Formats: sequence, structure tokens, C-alpha cells
Amino acid sequence: MLRRMCRAKIHRAAVTASRPDYEGSIEVDEALIEAAGLLEHEVVLVANVANGARFETYIIKGERNSGVIGLNGAAARLGVPGDKLIIMSVAWMTEAAARKLKPKFIQVDHQNRIFDVRTAVHRGPLEVR
Repeated sequence: MLRRMCRAKIHRAAVTASRPDYEGSIEVDEALIEAAGLLEHEVVLVANVANGARFETYIIKGERNSGVIGLNGAAARLGVPGDKLIIMSVAWMTEAAARKLKPKFIQVDHQNRIFDVRTAVHRGPLEVR
């Protein structure tokens, strides 16, 4: 059996452009792509925190250190500049590989600049206080 796992994510990136006439994809600052270990043309799952929309598209490189997060084509109908997105890379893997996975989480500020890079750790159940 294979499991679909979150391999990496860019957390709460702000949309900077919305271009419905472009042929499709999400444009992401090249520095963010590299920090998350993503590849150009990789398919990603995107969740819009502002309106709850979830969609899949593929990444194209944006100018390095520009902070660009551009929604293009059909995806442009699912977010507007200022909306916060969670951009997730998912991968199918065996149970053994999934248990060893340490997803990379990239946290960005309001200008889509990296301020924290970490790997996920299992925290166990939440305590009620």
C-alpha cells in the first residue's frame, strides 16, 4: 500500500498577482521553490486560507527574491492579491518511507520572504489544560 504524504509546504504565502488570461499554473519566487525542495513544473496542492478553495496546479519559477506568488489561468479565479495560500507538495510513498518522512515547512512573512524553515516533528495528542 502507498500513502499520500505532505512532503513540503510553503505556509501562508500572500498572492501578489492574479492573471486569468495566462495559460495556467502558480508562479512562485525561485528562492521559495528552492527552500521547499520543489521543482519547476511540479504539481502542488494549494489551499486558499481566505476563501477555503483547494486546487492543484503546477509551479513555474518567479524572479528570485521578488516575493511573487502569482495565480494564473483557472487558478486565478480562486484567489486575489492579498489572499494567504498554503502551497503543498505531496508524494506517494511506501509505509516505511512515510514513517521516516520529515516534511519541510517554509514560513514566510507578509512580503513572502522566508523567516523560518523547519522539518515537521510528531507532537502526539494535544493536551487539554
